[in-house]
Amino acid sequence: MSRKLVLACAAVATVGLLASCTSNSTDNGSGGNGDGGATPGAVSSNDDPGESVVIGFSGPAAGHGWMGAINRFATETGEQYSDVELRVAEGTDDPSTQISHIETFINDRVDAIVLLPTDGAALTEIAIQAMEAGIPVINVDREFSDDAAARLTLLGDNYGMGVSAGEYACGLIAEHDLGADAVIAEIAGIDSLPLTQDRSQGFADALAVCGQNVDNRVAADFSVQGGEAAAANLLQAQNHIDIIWNHDDDQGVGVKAAFDNADRDEFFFIGGAGSANAMRWIEAGEMEATVIYPATQAADGIKLARLIAQGRGMSDLVQIEVPRRIVLDAPVVTIDNLEQYLPMGFES
Repeated sequence: MSRKLVLACAAVATVGLLASCTSNSTDNGSGGNGDGGATPGAVSSNDDPGESVVIGFSGPAAGHGWMGAINRFATETGEQYSDVELRVAEGTDDPSTQISHIETFINDRVDAIVLLPTDGAALTEIAIQAMEAGIPVINVDREFSDDAAARLTLLGDNYGMGVSAGEYACGLIAEHDLGADAVIAEIAGIDSLPLTQDRSQGFADALAVCGQNVDNRVAADFSVQGGEAAAANLLQAQNHIDIIWNHDDDQGVGVKAAFDNADRDEFFFIGGAGSANAMRWIEAGEMEATVIYPATQAADGIKLARLIAQGRGMSDLVQIEVPRRIVLDAPVVTIDNLEQYLPMGFES
């Protein structure tokens, strides 16, 4: 039986309860307690209809499975609410085009903006302009260079992805008695990106706890072709591997092709991001697990933008206002919990 493996993650929010940049107060008593007797907005179900709001969303071009899923989940979420009019700008990888999207939203006086920036630094100034115009900005995935540019920053946990993958690898080593000499390989994404560096650091740190390290590391480019080339090079360089962690399930399509072409399956295969492809491989016994980097981030941003624009808080918190910063968890998905995460899988 194959010893392959895929890892996946769910979205569990870690929150920092800081003061708001823009007001969440409302004059109907649903979001504040200024008179000492009003009921906080957080006591009712967040899905109960509220004041009608207009939310502008600008996301990435859908040239990558994860990026396409970001846009799809965001649009589907907006359509769930009768009190939301969602205005979706065409996905783009051009910062100048995205700046024009935000200028349009500002001129249209939308009630909130959800933005996954092509480049956080490049979009910071226009986001500040929106905030100064009284329009709360929800910053998704790629941070602005100034905290004043966002009412809420909603992020995946790249370092946490690496930690989850490393901890899972340590568990495999103990469970299967692979010993101190276990051969561990890593297929990274684009090495120049901070997100790749964070994932690799988390992986290394978690492995160090169980006395292990990465024996062979190659980098790809988040593409199918790049993943196949990097994996082929790895297999040629190492005639036996115990565990492989691949950072990205989109490039994992190429990685898996390289494994199949080389007829190599002696290792546990761990993935990252949580694609539908990876989920199917887990189900078929061709991978162990995948670590999810949530493709639902913008969808969560839509939900929270709605509450912020309506002056409501999160019903599961005592805190009256929506937090300023939320970091989503990076859990591991295996055959044991696969059914729970299948709906969040995206096609590569």
